[in-house]
Amino acid sequence: MRRFAIERAEMVELLRERGITDEKILRAMGKVERHLFVPEPFTTRSYEDSALPIANGQTISQPYTVAYMTQGLSVKEGDKVLEVGTGSGYQAAILAEMGARVYTIERDNELLAGARKILDQLGYRVASKGGDGTVGWNEFAPFSGIIVTAGAPEIPLPLLKQLVDGGKLVIPVGDLDLQSLVVATRHGEQFDRRVFEGFKFVPLIGKMGW
Repeated sequence: MRRFAIERAEMVELLRERGITDEKILRAMGKVERHLFVPEPFTTRSYEDSALPIANGQTISQPYTVAYMTQGLSVKEGDKVLEVGTGSGYQAAILAEMGARVYTIERDNELLAGARKILDQLGYRVASKGGDGTVGWNEFAPFSGIIVTAGAPEIPLPLLKQLVDGGKLVIPVGDLDLQSLVVATRHGEQFDRRVFEGFKFVPLIGKMGW
């Protein structure tokens, strides 16, 4: 729909104004149709810079948060990226549009089924499974990047161990009310960490989460 195309272009310009500089991310978010990942009655609000409800108490993150977290990953074409928390599938679609090989884990079977359906319809080849994402996906490790789309009480050690040398983990860490976004980069057995304040995510549920 032309209306959505115009709103999507306006969203991209807002992201640029808010400091998103990676043109690959901006192109991907200008192409992926967010309204297809947003359920009624919220579809008309798809290109607002806000989180929106999806199902079972979960949300699709606001576009700025998606862009900011993705920028923290420093994704290159061909990178193998693990997503913990598939949700609607929108973040996975952005990563796939950027040329990443995406592996995604979702504990809610209803959400996973919906995300698989839309990703398949759009032609994105994304490997997915149901289960506890806090322990990662060791079968396909190591990963160039890992992105966690829910707030954790601390960084799950299995995820750090599943990074390649030089790989990055982007994860919100804090309490149930407010988190900081941590970007951890692996250097051998050491991890550099950058912390960015002021984020709000749904809780990360699992063995290494809440």
